[in-house]
Amino acid sequence: MPIVAMALVVVLLGAFLWLLQRNERDEQALELIKDALWVEQNMRFQLTSDEDKLERLAEGLGRETADVRQVADMAHLIVNTNPAIERVLWLDAQGGARLVDPPAESEPESGPESDEALAASPRADAFRIARSSGFRAYGAPYRIDASDAGFDVVFPLYRNGTFVGALVGVFSFEAMLTHHVPWWFAQRYQLEITDVRGAVLGAKSRLSVIGSTGLDSAPDPARSHVIPFDPPGHGVSLVVTAYPSDSNATRTILVVAIFGLTGSALWSLWSLRRHIAGRLRAEEALRAEHAFRKAMEDSLTVGMRARDLDGRITYVNPAFCRMVGWPADAMVGRGPPMPYWLPEDLDRAEAAFREVLAGRAPESGLEMRFRRANGERFDALIYEAPLIDANGRHTGWMGSVLDITERKKAEDLARQQQERLQQTSRLITMGEMASTLAHELNQPLSAIASYCTGCLNRLRSDRFDTQEVAAALDKLAGQARRAGLIVRRVHDFVRKSEPNVAPCSLAEVLEDCVGLMGADAARLGVRVELSASADLPQVAGDRILLQQVVLNLMRNGIEAMAKTPRAERRLSVTVTATQDGALLTDIRDQGCGIAPEIADGLFSPFFTTKSEGMGMGLNICRSIVEHHHGRLWFEAAPGGGSRFLFTLPVLPNSMLTPPVETAR
Repeated sequence: MPIVAMALVVVLLGAFLWLLQRNERDEQALELIKDALWVEQNMRFQLTSDEDKLERLAEGLGRETADVRQVADMAHLIVNTNPAIERVLWLDAQGGARLVDPPAESEPESGPESDEALAASPRADAFRIARSSGFRAYGAPYRIDASDAGFDVVFPLYRNGTFVGALVGVFSFEAMLTHHVPWWFAQRYQLEITDVRGAVLGAKSRLSVIGSTGLDSAPDPARSHVIPFDPPGHGVSLVVTAYPSDSNATRTILVVAIFGLTGSALWSLWSLRRHIAGRLRAEEALRAEHAFRKAMEDSLTVGMRARDLDGRITYVNPAFCRMVGWPADAMVGRGPPMPYWLPEDLDRAEAAFREVLAGRAPESGLEMRFRRANGERFDALIYEAPLIDANGRHTGWMGSVLDITERKKAEDLARQQQERLQQTSRLITMGEMASTLAHELNQPLSAIASYCTGCLNRLRSDRFDTQEVAAALDKLAGQARRAGLIVRRVHDFVRKSEPNVAPCSLAEVLEDCVGLMGADAARLGVRVELSASADLPQVAGDRILLQQVVLNLMRNGIEAMAKTPRAERRLSVTVTATQDGALLTDIRDQGCGIAPEIADGLFSPFFTTKSEGMGMGLNICRSIVEHHHGRLWFEAAPGGGSRFLFTLPVLPNSMLTPPVETAR
């Protein structure tokens, strides 16, 4: 409605201004006509006055007693006292000039060729009309000189009824405009005298008085009036054109200002309407967004908790209320200690609270144990993020709380199952190595039995050398230690125990593995080469689990060389330190390699290429390595065979030394 009302105001104002302008134009047009008629009458009056003077002179010339000198004096007086009259001529009956005042070289003189001269003169028609009619006649306009135009008025001279000549008055248009048009008229209008073809014969305008007024604006062609100027006739007209007045410019400025302000008001109203409409749309969108977010928050199973910079709770979602069992109004606005903190764990909760407020919340989340309103305990994982308002200011912290009780139970169960699977895998490995281990144990046990028999025989014979018996007993003790080492390695490898992550030497782990696999390798004709330095930095890991990884990879490499010629069966085990703070173990065989079609599923559970395998060995190896924050992969070895590589991060502050070469 305001816009419609403002539009009506603009329309009414425009109509009023249009009527006002129309009325003013009508008044100006009427005033233009009045002024044009006035100047036409004034010029006609002046022309009539000049003609009367010439007519009295002509009457004097018609008398027989006319004195030529006296006529010349009177003509000279008329020219001097009437500026519109450019020249006076006394012509004889043939048109020859008897008197010219002021003299002019172009005027013809009487003689035998007067008729031809008169025919060439611009006043010939007027002369003949005056001679034949006996009344004054007006000639057509013509150029007096290069800068002026005029016309002739011819008065016939009769003496005793006989045509004896004519008196001609030459009138100048420029002189008529200059002396008969007042200055105030030239300030308001441009006055032009035109012929029948529209050519300008004379003009008076502001330019003629610009030196005194300083006005030089162009006339308005739309405001002009044309009046026939008769006499002299012959299509001569007065064209009056008005100059634009200063009041018009002022009025135009005012009109433009009014319409500009009105347009600004309309634009402001329209902008305000758009702003209000946009605000209504924004409010509606905000309500819809709020409803959407509220529904989304209500459907979340993740608890959301917002706190200000002082640690007071400012918002909790329904999931968090269900998680802790407390209503929202019991927690919002409350600071530490929180009702869901454990009484025996207040110090740890307070420390974690202050770490969050200081902006040092761990990116991986913070594990806490909370208490529900009914006393039930549960594990929670909390992720904290800063709250930033629309102006970019930090206003608090938003926490996402996950109930991980069931997840931890599932992880514990999976860990136990993984440990049982790993133990089963170790037992299977030892079962597959049982015959080899029995053969390896049989050698020291047979030696022990032989040494015991020899010693007993020496002692029973009463002929024995103490040094010889002591040497035999030393050898017997060495074989016993050898058998005990074999048994200890097997016992440590297969016994069930909790994972024990502790600093350990990877070189010693590899030494034990080579010792365990040495008998099998020798039986199959495989030469095992170990390159490891005892001074390599230590790693954090479970020694038994790492042995399981190395044994599995070595055993796979040995079995892969079943079809390789015995002279080329070589298994290389190398460990080196990398630049990124890790130890790289490389187990390389000279076997048949891994086909591309089975490479993608090599580490998948239950994937095997053996007829009697379970397909869990490499999968368990990768799980163990990744549990130790390492990485296990394989590559095709140059020249044939395969390389299985895994990395383990070293402990900080460990010293690196170059490796030494050993072979078994």
